[in-house]
Amino acid sequence: MASQKKRYNRIKIVLIEQEKTNIWLAETLNVSRTTVSKWCTNDNQPTVESLFKIAEVLGVEVCELLVTGKK
Repeated sequence: MASQKKRYNRIKIVLIEQEKTNIWLAETLNVSRTTVSKWCTNDNQPTVESLFKIAEVLGVEVCELLVTGKK
């Protein structure tokens, strides 16, 4: 049985909902495309500071970018 990667953030989902791309987010935040890609695949997590910047540019609350433990 393959282990599933834990999901910690919803950045990719919010980008899709807003019809925005990883490239757009990387350019807007002035970070590398690789960094954004790793956030979207949950290989790395953004810092708290970055999370607030992401929320600001996407026009959402930080809590909307986080996966809750509730099912």
